[in-house]
This record gives sequence, structure tokens and C-alpha cells, in this order.
Amino acid sequence: MALIVQKYGGTSVGSTERIKHVAGRVAAYRGKGHRVVVIVSAMSGVTDRLIGLARDIMPLPNEREMDMLLATGEQTTIALTAMALHALKVPAISLTGAQAGITTDGVHTKAKIQNITPKQVHRLLDDGNVVIVAGFQGQTPEGQITTLGRGGSDLSAIAMAGALKADLCQIYTDVDGVYTSDPRVVPSARKLGEISYDEMLELAGAGAKVMQLRSVEFAKKFKVVFEVRSSLNDNPGTIVKEETQSMESVVIRGVSLDRNQAKITLVHVPDQPGAAARIFKAIADSAINVDMIVQTASHGAGGATDISFTIDKPDLLKAKKVLDGIGNAIGFKHAAADENISKVSIVGVGMRSHSGVAAKMFEALADAGINIEMISTSEIKISVVVKADKGESATRILHRVFLE
Repeated sequence: MALIVQKYGGTSVGSTERIKHVAGRVAAYRGKGHRVVVIVSAMSGVTDRLIGLARDIMPLPNEREMDMLLATGEQTTIALTAMALHALKVPAISLTGAQAGITTDGVHTKAKIQNITPKQVHRLLDDGNVVIVAGFQGQTPEGQITTLGRGGSDLSAIAMAGALKADLCQIYTDVDGVYTSDPRVVPSARKLGEISYDEMLELAGAGAKVMQLRSVEFAKKFKVVFEVRSSLNDNPGTIVKEETQSMESVVIRGVSLDRNQAKITLVHVPDQPGAAARIFKAIADSAINVDMIVQTASHGAGGATDISFTIDKPDLLKAKKVLDGIGNAIGFKHAAADENISKVSIVGVGMRSHSGVAAKMFEALADAGINIEMISTSEIKISVVVKADKGESATRILHRVFLE
């Protein structure tokens, strides 16, 4: 008898029929004698609808109230899933993130899990229940409801599996596993049998939608092996685990496309010590994550430079508000925003031991007439920013060059 944590995403619970299907799958595992904890997301489209309602009220809603609002999406799903299991004569109890013992910091809309005390989950499991936990949410030590950011249900599942010392963690989604690229963009993309934590981290950070970045970081830190698989069939998925020696034989593991990026360029920033530090401290203090940064060489008699950086599109309004507040004090002329970009990345642990990968990538894009606006590299990843209308073609070209 195993203790299994299963997470079902928004598409998997997108209708009452799909919730019934999930309940049937959970009941089948329980029927084999396993103890099951289920983490669910809001039904597909619900979170976006709630965000839309809030923004109809005001463009930049209060973040505490956003958490109060968004947490209702998962709470709807846990209750419906419990009811679906009751209809199958399976004892089940739903819990909010707070009731499940998930404690977070106080950064609303992007909270980080600080601790999980799953005493109630253990007690309910011992009583013979399937325990259904609302993903994406927790509470501060002071009792404030918080949410974990986009994809936060993945983090809830990985963290709960680690806290419970589960035998198996399964991340159910609407795809069969982790692919070499998004099959909707690259029809020839193929499913991977396994992938390392580091590669999955880079793909998640580069925009792959299969897993949330922080959930993979947590899995790596606490060595939680997990499987990404489809809730719509019984096909085996992709195992995400520690790197093995055989993984280095594959130079590139995947190509990802991120359409959710925006670029901000600060024009005529004084080229003096501390200017960049003040800019990015203000951005960081507002809990905005910066991805790529490029600074031009100093120009003009006054010694000024331009600084460009990328952030997630949903943070653009907040970032502009922050920059408008510090512009005069720092002395840059203005902040120009560009949402018309995409980030394309190639990832693979084999890049550590193979030279010429960057040259091959840049040559392939140049031959296709695709201009590169920004470049960022790590030990196992190369990312470029291109115009939004070139993102899909760049992804297909790089997949063909490196993976076909």
C-alpha cells in the first residue's frame, strides 16, 4: 500500500464530467489499497475570469483582495471533487490550503511556502478518507489567505508530497508528459521518457507551461521524484529526477517558447555606480521577477547608457508604476515598454560538454532572417528574444536543427 499525491490541473477538472472522470481515477487507486491525497486547481478558465472581474473594477487591484478572490476558484473544485467521490461511495474530505497546514510568507499573489504541517491530512488519511486539498493557496502565520502565483498547484502538490514523504507524486495535466517542444507549435515534438531537474528547471523558466518553475526547484531541493502524465488516458508520462550520466549524451533536450514576456528599456540612464542597483532593488521590492538584462555601452557626453530587461507581461503595469516613481530620482529619461516579443530557448545538460551550440543556434536564426534582440545564457540553456510574430517559426527552426 502506497501513499500517493496526485495533482489535477485546470483542464483535467474543467467540467463536471471531467471531475467525475478524475474521481473515477482516484477511486481506482484507492480500490487497490493506496492512500491518496489529491491536489486540484481551479476549473479551466475560472482564474482568468476572476482576474477579469477584478480588472473591470480597477486596473491594478489590491493584492490582498486578489488573493481572497482567486482562492475561491480552487475551493469550488475541491468541494465538487469530494462530491464526485461521495457519489462513488468513496469517503473523501476537502481542505483549503490553510486547513491542510500550508503556511506561506506574506507576499500576496506570489507567496512562497515556508512550512507544511500536515497533521490533519495524516489524521484524515488514517480514518480512511481520500483527502482533497486546494492547490495554489495557503495562509500566513497571521491567518491571511495567500496564493502562490500561476501554476501554484504544482508547487502545492510537490511540497505536500515532500512533507508527507509520499511514495509517488503524479502531476496530471492535459498532455502525455514533457515534450521536446510544445506539440501545438512543433507537430514533430516527441515525448521524453525522463528529464533531469536542471533541464526541467530551465525549460520551466524559459516558458514551458508543463510545470511551474518553483515547483521544480522544490522537487530538486527535497529530491521529490515526480511523474508528469495525462489525466485523459493511461499512457506512462515523463519522470523528472536527478541527472544521470546517460543524460549528457543528448546535447539539446528541448526547445521552449515563452509568449508571456514584456521588455522594458530605460533610456539614458546615468552611467554611474549604484544606478542599476537602485533600479532593480525597486523592482525586486515590488516582487517583480526580472529575467534577461542587457546594458549598452556608455554613450554621449554625459556618460549615459540604456538598460533593457524582460519581465512577465502581467507585471508590466506594476513595473511601470514603480519606474515612474523613481525615474526623477535616478535620472533616466523614460521607460519604454514592448509587449511584442517572444523568448525562445534551447535547453540540455549535454551543452556542458559540447561546443559550438550557440553558433549553430544563431546561424540557424540568421539564415531564416530572424533578428535577435537580446541573448541570455546559462550552463545548460541559451535564450533569445525575438519579435512576437517570429517566435513560433524560430521554435520550429531550432527544433528541426537540434532535435530532428
